Amino acid sequence: MIRTVTSLRAALAIGASVAALAAAPATAQDSTQAQTEAEAAENSGDVIVTARRREETLRDVPIAVTAFTGAQLEAAGAIDITDIAATTPNVTLEVSRGTNSTLSAFIRGVGQQDPVGGFEAGVGLYLDDVYLNRPQAAVMDIYDVERVEVLRGPQGTLYGRNTIGGAVKYVTRRLGNDPTIMAKGTYGSYNQIDGVLSGSVPLGDSGFKLGGAVARLTRDGFGQNLTTGLENYDKDIWAGRGTLQFEPSSQAFFRLSGDYTLDRSAPRGGHRLIPGIVSGTPVLADVYDSRGALVTPRQRVEAYGGSFFAELRPADWLTFRSITGYRKDDTATPIDFDALPAVQVDVPSFYNNEQFSQEAQILVNTGGLSLLTGLYYLDAKARTVFDVRLPGGVTALTFGDVKTDTVAIFGDATYDFSRQFSISVGGRYTWDNRKAQVLRQTFLGGGSPFFGGTGTLFATTSDFRGDASFSKFTPRASVSFKPTPDHNIYASYSKGFKGGGFDPRGQSTACRTPAGATCTAAQVYDFLSFDPETVDSYEVGYKASVLNNRLNFALAAFHAAYKDVQVPGSIGTTVNGQQTFIGVTTNAGRARINGLEAEVNATLARDFAGAGSRITLSGTGGYLDAKYTRFIDARGIDVASRRRIQNTPDWTASGTFAASLPVGPGTLGASTTVSYRSASQQFELRTPMLDQPGYSLWDANLTYDLNRNLTFGLHGRNLTDKRYIVSGYNFLSQNPDTGDFNRTAAGAYIPTLGSEGVLTAYYGNPRQVMFSVTARY
Repeated sequence: MIRTVTSLRAALAIGASVAALAAAPATAQDSTQAQTEAEAAENSGDVIVTARRREETLRDVPIAVTAFTGAQLEAAGAIDITDIAATTPNVTLEVSRGTNSTLSAFIRGVGQQDPVGGFEAGVGLYLDDVYLNRPQAAVMDIYDVERVEVLRGPQGTLYGRNTIGGAVKYVTRRLGNDPTIMAKGTYGSYNQIDGVLSGSVPLGDSGFKLGGAVARLTRDGFGQNLTTGLENYDKDIWAGRGTLQFEPSSQAFFRLSGDYTLDRSAPRGGHRLIPGIVSGTPVLADVYDSRGALVTPRQRVEAYGGSFFAELRPADWLTFRSITGYRKDDTATPIDFDALPAVQVDVPSFYNNEQFSQEAQILVNTGGLSLLTGLYYLDAKARTVFDVRLPGGVTALTFGDVKTDTVAIFGDATYDFSRQFSISVGGRYTWDNRKAQVLRQTFLGGGSPFFGGTGTLFATTSDFRGDASFSKFTPRASVSFKPTPDHNIYASYSKGFKGGGFDPRGQSTACRTPAGATCTAAQVYDFLSFDPETVDSYEVGYKASVLNNRLNFALAAFHAAYKDVQVPGSIGTTVNGQQTFIGVTTNAGRARINGLEAEVNATLARDFAGAGSRITLSGTGGYLDAKYTRFIDARGIDVASRRRIQNTPDWTASGTFAASLPVGPGTLGASTTVSYRSASQQFELRTPMLDQPGYSLWDANLTYDLNRNLTFGLHGRNLTDKRYIVSGYNFLSQNPDTGDFNRTAAGAYIPTLGSEGVLTAYYGNPRQVMFSVTARY
C-alpha cells in the first residue's frame, strides 16, 4: 500500500511537470530534432553510422549493420537495449540468469552466457565508443539516445578483442546549438511509472554547451516472492547523464560526459520447473512467482563512469582523436538457485568491476584514401565473490580476482579506385595479459565471512595464482562494388579473437592425473586455464535503395570457422564424500556457422492522404546453420553430433507494418510488429523443460505528434501474453549423450547440488501496455 501511494504521487508529479511544459510558450526554439530523425529513418540506407569509426551511410558500409535511431526507438516504445534483438537478425540480447541488469549477448552463434569475471564476452558493448569490459549493469535503459548500432560478425580490427561475434554501440546525443528541453512521462501495466527530463543550453558565445538527463524508472513486479513478500521482476532505477561540450571552432571538438545508474530492484527469483524431490513442494502456477528465502546481501547495482572525447582537425584531410574512459560498477545480489524457502543451493554474490581505457586515433581522408590508425590501452579489474550454500550448513566459497591489461595497435584503410570500386584492408595486433587469483574454501556451520557468515573453515580447495599472456593479429579485408551510388555489393573477410584466462570457479584439488594421482603445479595451471578462441568469417552482401528510395534492403550470406571454442560450465559433484560445486571450462570444440540475413524496408504509399502521409512495410530475417564439428567432453569423447550452440535459434524473423497520416494539427502514427524465434537451447547439452521451443511476440504502437512539440504514445508489448524462457539453472543428473534426466529406480530425479534438485527458469516480460507523453522545446 505504501508503494502504491508513493507511485501515485510520482505519477501526479510527472503529469504536472508535463502539463506545465505543454502550457509554456515554445519560444526557446522550433524543435525539429524528432522529425529530422524520423525522416532520416524512412530510408534506412541514408542513416549515418560509425561502424568503421568514421561517418558513413548505412548503405555504404561493407558490414552487416542494423541501426536504430532515437526516433525509431521512441516510436516503438523501447524500454532497454534487449528490446532491439526482436527485430535484428541472428541476435540474442537477454537479461542474464538471476539478475536484473547483467547482459547476455549472442550474435551469429557467438557470445558468452556466464557473467562471472574471468570469462570474456563474445559481443563487445560500447557506450559512446568506450568499451564496457564486463556485462554487469550493461542492460542499458533507452533514454537520451541518438542511435544504437548492431554490428554483426567479428569486429577485431577496429574494435578489438572480445568482439568475436559482433558489437553493440549505444550512442548518446551530441548537444545542438539551440537551447532544448524535453520531458517524458510514462504510465503502464504493473504500475510502471517512468519519468525522463533532459535538456541542453549553450553558454553564451563561449563555445561551451551544457546538457544533461535524469531518469526515474519504476515498475511493480510481474510476480511476487511468496516467502519474502518482495516484488519479483520489478524495477527501481535512478539514472542520469551529464555533458560538457566545447567547440571553439570547426577544427576542434571536446566532450566531457558522465553517467550514473542506481538499481535497487528486488532480487529476481526463478520459477521451479519440477516439484521438490524430497519435500514434494509443488510447482507454482504463475511463472513470475518465486519462493526463495535468500535476501542477503541486499540487492543493489551501482554503476558510473565518464569519458573525455577530443577531436582536432588541423587540416581538411587530417583528424586527431582521443577517447578516454573510466567505468566502475558494483553489484550485490542474492541468487536462490533452487527457489525454495530452505537452504538448498543459495548463492549470495558480489561483482565488482573497474576499468580505465585510452584510445588515440589518426584519420586521413585525402583523394581516394580513407585511413584510420590508432593505439588502444585497457586496464581492467574484476572481482567475483559468491557462496554456494548447501543443506547441512556446508558452504563452498568462491573468490575470483582477475586483472586484465591490453595494448593494441590497429589500422584500417579504404582506397576508392573509382566511384564504383573500392578496397579496404585493416589489421590489429593485440597483446593481452591476464592475472588471476582463485580461492576456493569450504565452511561448515554457516556461510563465509565475506557475507557475514559464522562458518568454520573446513578446507581450502583452491589457492591459485596464475599469469598468462596472449597475442593475436586480427586482419580484415573487403571489396566493394557500387554500380550506382544506390547499390553496394561487397565481399569481406575478418578474424575475431577472444582472450583466454583462468576459471575463477575452478577447484584445484579436483585435478587428477590419468593415474589418479594429485596434480603437479603445472598440471593445476593447465587444469584451471583455457586458451583464446578465434573466428574466421567470410561474408558477401548486397545493399541497395531502389524505386526512388521507396525500397531499401540489405542481404548478407556468411561462413564462419569457429576454433578453440571456450565452453564454461559448472557442475555439482562430490569430492571426498562432500557435495560441492566446481567450475569446468575447456576449449572443447570447433564449429562452423553458415548463415543468411535480410533486412527490407519498403514505402508502399507516400503523401496519399495529404503531405506527410505514409505506409511502410519492413521485415528482417536470419537463418543460422550452426554446428559443432568437434566437441570433446569430460570423458574425452567427441560428442559434436550431440551438442548444439547455446542461445542460437536457427531462425529469427520480424515484420512491421506502419502508417502515418495528418490528423488535425498533428500526425497520427501506428505500427505493429510480429517477431519470431525458433527453438534454442540454454546449454550445449539438451535440457528438457528448460530449453525454449519456437515462439512469436506481437507488439503494437500508436503515436500522435502535435505541432512537433508534444507527442502522445500508446504502446503494447507481447500483446498475446506469451510465456517464454530466456535463461535458467540446471543441477540435475543427465545422460551426457541425450540430455535426458537420470532417474532413481523409483523414478525420482537425481540432484547434483542440494537434495531438492535445481531446474529453475527465468522468463521474458509478459504483456505490457503503457501510455507516454513527451514534450520538447
